[in-house]
Amino acid sequence: MAQEVINNQKERHEFSFNHVFDRETRQEDIFNKVAHPVMNAALDGYNGTIFAYGQTGSGKTFTLTGGPEKYEDRGIMPRCLSLLYSQFKKRTDYTYQVHVSYLEIYNDSGYDLLDPALETQAKSLEDLPKVSLMEDDEGNIHLRNLSAHPAATEEDALNLLFLGETNRATSETPMNLASSRSHCIFTIFITATQVGSDVTRKSKVHLVDLAGSERVYKTRAQGDLLNESKYINLSLHFLEMCIVALQERKGNKKHFIPYRNSMMTSVLRDSLGGNCKTSMIATINPNKDHTDESMSTCRFAQRVACISNAVKVNEEVDPQRIIKRLKKEVADLREELALLRGGDEAEAELTEETFKHLRSKVDDFLSDPSPESELNVGPHMGKLKYCIGYLKTVARQG
Repeated sequence: MAQEVINNQKERHEFSFNHVFDRETRQEDIFNKVAHPVMNAALDGYNGTIFAYGQTGSGKTFTLTGGPEKYEDRGIMPRCLSLLYSQFKKRTDYTYQVHVSYLEIYNDSGYDLLDPALETQAKSLEDLPKVSLMEDDEGNIHLRNLSAHPAATEEDALNLLFLGETNRATSETPMNLASSRSHCIFTIFITATQVGSDVTRKSKVHLVDLAGSERVYKTRAQGDLLNESKYINLSLHFLEMCIVALQERKGNKKHFIPYRNSMMTSVLRDSLGGNCKTSMIATINPNKDHTDESMSTCRFAQRVACISNAVKVNEEVDPQRIIKRLKKEVADLREELALLRGGDEAEAELTEETFKHLRSKVDDFLSDPSPESELNVGPHMGKLKYCIGYLKTVARQG
């Protein structure tokens, strides 16, 4: 008689997500659902973070950076840049400046993937400057030796992204022949100023590709790869500790969050429970051999979904713009006062050379497309009358 075996292990697990993508989902659909809202918010002055989490080979890096074979396979990162610069052209009432940085965290040490002193592709991490953490008196984290590069055009930004990708450390593992053995954070800094305003909006967007989350024994790694896997698992463990602590906080702002345990959690401090709109992509392998890892990824994603961030627009008054505007106002008032009083040159006789110069100034004023352009002829009533008359003549002829 066969012995009955009772299986007390739960066979069905249910998880709730904002959206589930299948294998047939296009890169464009993922971008529109996950990244588009974050980037639109960044244009309005909100910080944003998009990060991918999952085991090696589940599609994190492909989702973020895309594939080289087809244009349609572009990932979230290049699509984010394309969206930004297309929106800049439409939002003509603002001026924008963009800088980018690319940080690699390998074995809990930071490296600058966009080192300006590097003339050729990095052959090893030793070729890249090491990045260190610094904390100011207010508790804000700063990254020493991490360069931020201006990107005036989409082409500039994409070239910097591709440069960072070529310098990124990859190693072969039994699970993936081009496995990412590090965490990488590509950051876009956006400065927006409305035309004629002294207020500046500054936002940043972190695009984060985390290393594989599988357990060490699953990688079958040895030597240096084994050491890498241990560091990866430890940093992801610290990330999970922060997320669990944020769950337990539930409004208690004094509850301790162990951000300082690793470089990655320190850098992503705002992204987790801070001033940031954060989206997470959880990638899983549907193969039954990876069920445990897929379950672990889903549980992690559920914890992240329970975190509440307090977002706000990052606005600040630019003191240099205020000083410039006030100086101009003072100069205008002095000219107006001199005009009312009648300056020394008010009665000076105007020459043909002066008339020619005034006509040139009026022509330049009329051809300048800037809404802030001005026609300044100084505190001289005769010059003002001549310019007004010349303007009327041009208007009649036009």
